[in-house]
Amino acid sequence: MKIIKIFLFIFFPLSLVSQSIDEIFLTKNEIYFSFEYQKKSELDKYSKIISLDHRIDKNTAYAYANKKQFENFIKLNIEYEIIDNSFFYNNQSKNNWDYYPTYNQYVNMMYAFADSFPQICKIHSLGTLSSGREILILNMSDNINQKENEPSFLYTSSMHGDELTGYVLMLRFIDDILNKYNVDSRITNLVNEIDIWINPLANPDGAYAGGNNNVWGATRSNANFVDLNRNYPDPQDGQHPDGNPWQDETLMFMGLADTISFNLSSNLHTGAVVANYPWDTWSQLTADDNWWQHVCNEYADTCQIYGGSNYFSNFNDGIVNGNDWYEIDGGRQDYMNYFKQCREFTLELSNDKTPNPQDLPSFWNATHPSFYNYMEQSLFGLRGIITDSITGLPLKAKVEVINHDMDSSHVYSSLPIGNYHRYIFQGSYQFQFSKSGYHSKTINASVLNNSTTYLDVQLVPINFVNYDNINTNSNIKYVIESVDILGKKSKNQLNKIKIDVFKNGTSSKKIIIN
Repeated sequence: MKIIKIFLFIFFPLSLVSQSIDEIFLTKNEIYFSFEYQKKSELDKYSKIISLDHRIDKNTAYAYANKKQFENFIKLNIEYEIIDNSFFYNNQSKNNWDYYPTYNQYVNMMYAFADSFPQICKIHSLGTLSSGREILILNMSDNINQKENEPSFLYTSSMHGDELTGYVLMLRFIDDILNKYNVDSRITNLVNEIDIWINPLANPDGAYAGGNNNVWGATRSNANFVDLNRNYPDPQDGQHPDGNPWQDETLMFMGLADTISFNLSSNLHTGAVVANYPWDTWSQLTADDNWWQHVCNEYADTCQIYGGSNYFSNFNDGIVNGNDWYEIDGGRQDYMNYFKQCREFTLELSNDKTPNPQDLPSFWNATHPSFYNYMEQSLFGLRGIITDSITGLPLKAKVEVINHDMDSSHVYSSLPIGNYHRYIFQGSYQFQFSKSGYHSKTINASVLNNSTTYLDVQLVPINFVNYDNINTNSNIKYVIESVDILGKKSKNQLNKIKIDVFKNGTSSKKIIIN
């Protein structure tokens, strides 16, 4: 069957707005429309009422709205144009990855990856939605069931259900990694050195709103008509910036971020072609704006090489600060950066939200080298392990850059390893390491772009006592009790450490007394 893509443009003058919103929403729960604007400040205002699309022409904006949002929008007396962007695609050759899978094909594919490569791959279900569809995520590592001294990296795609380029590209990316492990040295090293997590489809209810057999009728919102990329806690606008309760999809990803201390991530969208870096919610730049520009330029430049100079060439040569584009409140990107200390940026992969599937191989050729480059960035910067100087046990400690960090740009080491990863633009800095109950430590260190500086740190407990003179005629054994820092034992199961202290002058020991 010939592939068909239909766009019907229906113009509604203001005089006909009263025609009945009920009629407009008679056969759908979400509409896509355009309207004219003059200033960016207008978009920032409208974004609090409707879900603005990243597709913005010179003076034309595009947006989604459910019935309630649209009712609020038309009160502004702005002319608009409703766009019917429904489409239907048949499956094409699965060998060429030029098709959109059915929901069941997607699930089977994800579990098949884990079944075929059990030594380095594991599937997790973050939960099941009321529709019965699952949010699936794949974990890849050389020691799949063991935490190691590695950064945790996340790719997630299509939280807007009709933005599906990244959906297929992430499936192919998983397949590429697994089949090239122990074949390609660079990919093998990435799997060996990074805790990799990939979620190809963050909004299955939106993608399969028209049924599980195809992506016809895909919607931006979830089944509750909520834009998931406005549903996260916001640094400026509080816990519920969109006025909606946290959706199941939102709670699942918030739970994932609570469980896995992600260091670097990216959220894949479509509707434009650009690398969008934080912040979205406010105009001040991040502490690491120069690092973000370096990383995003590397991504865009590589896409231009493999996809042609017209690909990733808009905006500022393929990159843009989110708030300079337009304000978004409640976005996933700002949530991860501000609340979880994870460096995340937003990738817009194609102007068409759901491109002709025959074009998907071209997008793969243009983007997958950049996918690997960005993942490799998680290995760079300053990294190391923070431990207790007496027990040697790992600590969860704060890592700050003096006279640099702001707006929650510090990071933490994570248990059970105590490893930290601080990404920063090349230069010399003062890094401060601190934890309650310990003396802080400040160390000077230099970092180069696309390079790694290793720095392990030991923190000294505040109740540390140095006994240089022991007045006794016999050997004394002090029993030192310290709470298990990993938090796995109760206070009546304290670790006991015995240190001998001698008077003979040849040995002076340091001990802790609780």
